[in-house]
Amino acid sequence: MENQKHFVIDFDSTFTRVEALDVLCEISLRGQSDAEESLQKIKDITDLGMEGKISLSDSLEQRLQILKAHKDHLPELVARLKNQVSESFQRNKEFIKKYADQIYILSNGFKDFIVPIVASYGISEERVFANEFIYNKNGDIIGFNKDIILSKNNGKPNTIKSLNLEGEVYVLGDGYTDYEIKKAGIAHKFYAFTENVRRENVLENADHEAPNLDEFLYVNKMERALSYPKNRINVLLLENIHEHGINKLKEEGYNVKVHPAGMDEDELIEAIKDVSILGIRSKTQVTKRVLENANRLLAVGAFCIGTNQIDLITCQRKGVAVFNAPFSNTRSVVELAIAEIILLMRNIPDKTQAMHTGKWNKSAKDSFEVRGKTLGIIGYGNIGAQLSVVAESLGMNVQFYDLEEKLALGNAHQCKSIEELLSTSDMISLHVDGRPDNTNFLTDRHFELMKNGVIFLNLSRGSVVDLAALKKHVLSGKVKGVGVDVFPEEPKSNDEEFVSELRGLPNTILTPHIGGSTLEAQQNIADFVPGKIIEYINTGSTSNSVNFPNIVLPKLKDAHRFIHIHMNEPGVLAKINHELAKHDLNIVGQYLKTNEEIGYVITDINKDYDEEVIKNLKSIKETIRFRVLY
Repeated sequence: MENQKHFVIDFDSTFTRVEALDVLCEISLRGQSDAEESLQKIKDITDLGMEGKISLSDSLEQRLQILKAHKDHLPELVARLKNQVSESFQRNKEFIKKYADQIYILSNGFKDFIVPIVASYGISEERVFANEFIYNKNGDIIGFNKDIILSKNNGKPNTIKSLNLEGEVYVLGDGYTDYEIKKAGIAHKFYAFTENVRRENVLENADHEAPNLDEFLYVNKMERALSYPKNRINVLLLENIHEHGINKLKEEGYNVKVHPAGMDEDELIEAIKDVSILGIRSKTQVTKRVLENANRLLAVGAFCIGTNQIDLITCQRKGVAVFNAPFSNTRSVVELAIAEIILLMRNIPDKTQAMHTGKWNKSAKDSFEVRGKTLGIIGYGNIGAQLSVVAESLGMNVQFYDLEEKLALGNAHQCKSIEELLSTSDMISLHVDGRPDNTNFLTDRHFELMKNGVIFLNLSRGSVVDLAALKKHVLSGKVKGVGVDVFPEEPKSNDEEFVSELRGLPNTILTPHIGGSTLEAQQNIADFVPGKIIEYINTGSTSNSVNFPNIVLPKLKDAHRFIHIHMNEPGVLAKINHELAKHDLNIVGQYLKTNEEIGYVITDINKDYDEEVIKNLKSIKETIRFRVLY
């Protein structure tokens, strides 16, 4: 048929992750003193051949001379190669079987070990074109069959030419000899396969880079294990995200770009246009204007606790899921709070500064133990509750104020009003979120209510304290010591100057938003947030999302999964199911959750669907976003 597509696929470093002759060398020379040196020679010769720098015939001759292999080595080679099939080929095994009658394995390797590997993928021996070993009577490999077209220069193009294929020929491989098929005018397109090895001179000549088989199948509109190739999912990570998080997203197969600092609104609008996943910390503001220019955005990861820097409502309305790390840096913030309380109670910041100017002031004046003192915690969430436990273990009396009724841990007790807490606490630590209602949560009036000589900490959000009022009460002596880690305006990078009216105040510890900046916390965050995003992209699960209805989904198996995000209005589920019934699609699982803004429906169906059903589901009036997983 004239429009028939034929897919020609290389074996070594394409179908498998390795070069088979390299593995055969390891087996045949095992235990010999020159094994390592011989293996390196084999690899060097392989690379020269793949890059087109020596002829194929010379490459084969030289490698077989070094190998000294025997027929008895082949079973072990085959067993090892079966465990070295490329990940994307393993992932798409069932689909390769389905399209096996359109696939040809074309290799400068040898049928002797290729046929047993590809057979389990439904590819018959008749569709494998490769060289053949020659053995002596003892079973030693002494050469290769030079009558086979593939054993000669231009063997791959000449082999395909001899098949007289009608229709279009598409080649997938990692070497220059694969490109030669396209160069000879026999192939329609050449795809450079880079999942296992990346050869720049091969890429220069390719029509398209295929980082995996998923991309190759996607471009050619064939069935595949993944509905969308992961290499097409662009990730942008800002503000020095921990290397562990970067690597986790790269290992998943995403296309990851990293920027060390924050971005202002205009910079982010330009950078986010083709981004599917955005990762930030606390400095970058994800505003409504940014989101309106982020039409491909699926998820935002806040690599921190707070999400007040993200317009969560607009994210909902755009179908963008937001994930954070509500527990991952709790311990680190608590330890900094405890350390600062102790230092401020001893007036250490001023004493240290005096020492640096040569002043020796050994005195117990204004220095107190924390044991027996009352710590007031405003906000009894994850951090406030753990601070309560650690503080009590040091002998402090703990009280707290929270808008909600909370279960007190240990001997802590909940104050009935914030005024009660302010007027009776020796130390006050603020742990509230940055929602707009909390702007200037503590004002001059609140500082007036505090005890004289109080210690005050803010390790929560910069906008929640009136800094002018705080400064006034430090200078008056009402507030004896201050620890502040967060500020209304913070530099976007370490190169910018920090400007604040709190600079230069006595017995004041200012830290550059590092409450959660320990290696342990950053690694925990860098594990947790990418894990939730990956789970959402792969399965649709919204566990721990801060703005989506939370649904924990089973792994998708033998089904297609329709993900429908819509405005929370009556009758949408009925419309979805009406469309599915109209196309005779059987539902094997369905999940629905809503919040004030949106509805989230997951539907698993057990058979193929046509494009019309997708078009109709997308056209439901209330639809925000729709995607398919399989």
